Amino acid sequence: MLLTIFVLVGAAPLLISAGPSRLSAGARQALAAPTSDTEVAGLQAQVDRLKGLVPDQAHAMADVGYHFANLWFAAEKRNWPLARFCFNETRSHLRWAVRIIPVRKNPAGQDVDIKGILDAVDSGVLADVGTAIEAEDQARFVATYRQALEACYSCHKASGMPFLRPQVPTAPAAPILNFDPEAKWPQ
Repeated sequence: MLLTIFVLVGAAPLLISAGPSRLSAGARQALAAPTSDTEVAGLQAQVDRLKGLVPDQAHAMADVGYHFANLWFAAEKRNWPLARFCFNETRSHLRWAVRIIPVRKNPAGQDVDIKGILDAVDSGVLADVGTAIEAEDQARFVATYRQALEACYSCHKASGMPFLRPQVPTAPAAPILNFDPEAKWPQ
């Protein structure tokens, strides 16, 4: 049996898992199932409060857009270290978005397996984008980036959000970043 405990550190809830052998008998007893409706209501209130601390999926997806837009300009300038960073951040934030809502309802009330869609996209077209970056192949990058945008849009449509139509970016999301790999300033 694995015990999961929520701990609040700063503003971020963390999960700490421990097997029963790591907890004292008193700790196991203190963490035993609540025995009264009052305790259950108190625990539900704590869970609801913790849920309120977690950003929504739209926030995570805004981060995806930020990193994926910057990825385009990093590759355009052949700044492959920056492209790798932006690519890895994109994938990380996609996974975060799916942890927030792994299954959502479409307008017809049917379940859409967002995690399943991401798993397919991640092992398919996103892997191809990563391969193009590792090969430092700009032409292949352009083609696979566009395919990734199409895959993103397929997920948006499946989720009942066809109005979220991605495009090849026309300007970087981070104007403060210098995408030139030969930049001399700042030192």
